Amino acid sequence: KCPACKGPAQRETDTMPQWAGSSWYFLRYVDPKNKKSLADFNKLKHWNPVDWYNGGMEHTTLHLLYSRFWNKFLYDIGAIPNSEPYAKRTSHGMILGEGGEKMSKSRGNVINPDDIVREYGADTLRVYEMFMGPFEQAIPWDTKGVIGVRRFLEKVWRLQEKVDSKAIVNKDTERLLHQTIKKVGSDIESQDYNTAVSALMILANDFAKQEKITKNYFETFLILLSPFAPHIADELWQVIDNKKSIDLQGWPKYDPQLAQVKEIELVLQINGKIRERIKAPAGISEEEAKKLALSSVRIKENLAGKEIKKIVFVKDKLINIVI
Repeated sequence: KCPACKGPAQRETDTMPQWAGSSWYFLRYVDPKNKKSLADFNKLKHWNPVDWYNGGMEHTTLHLLYSRFWNKFLYDIGAIPNSEPYAKRTSHGMILGEGGEKMSKSRGNVINPDDIVREYGADTLRVYEMFMGPFEQAIPWDTKGVIGVRRFLEKVWRLQEKVDSKAIVNKDTERLLHQTIKKVGSDIESQDYNTAVSALMILANDFAKQEKITKNYFETFLILLSPFAPHIADELWQVIDNKKSIDLQGWPKYDPQLAQVKEIELVLQINGKIRERIKAPAGISEEEAKKLALSSVRIKENLAGKEIKKIVFVKDKLINIVI
């Protein structure tokens, strides 16, 4: 009965703000049609905690705080079996407008994905979003970058003309292929998608220089490309006479010996400014790297009469001499 007029009434149950639902939906998902409890206890025990929870950087603080609070509360009252909601939590960055500002209708800098797909294709949009920068950082949109990715995919499409099952195996290309398998696989796991795409571009450029490439090499390349550009990868997979979808293929395995990088480019800096780039053995020690850097003619010229305060070494990447 209505507490005011005492007439027949129905209680309003939808009284929580919208964010409340987002604080525990991952629990309800395991058993969404249960009318007796939040979710079946055994199903919750089987599926939770969430292995890896990824969300937008702007929601990290409050959403993470709320969802963990709700999970703790529900655990305390015995409604769920796990005290923690996630085993791992990461955040992804935002795509900003071309000027580096947050996209908004009022600024008129919103990019409509449908327009990009219409003009450049869905695969181009997917690959560009992965390639534009580190996954966790806010990165401004760049239409020139979109065009560059489109050209890369066009180059990949043309590679079908080079496929020849009788092609002679190029040893340098074989080594690069195995290094790319290792690189792309590990980068996907760590969400370093931009460097995974970069590795695929390097391999595609190498293929483009060859007169002919083996079918096996091209198939391996397409499998590596497929998580980023699934449509063109599957299309090319069929073009080179494969009947089953590329999605049904196992992930390529690399030979550890062939995948080993034997030589790296060591960047030599003074006060953060690049002065030279030199070839060095992969895994070079800090002491050996210092000797190489200090023996460089260009470094010696720039250090003349200067006092070295410290030397910063980043393994297999750079030496920075602070003066």
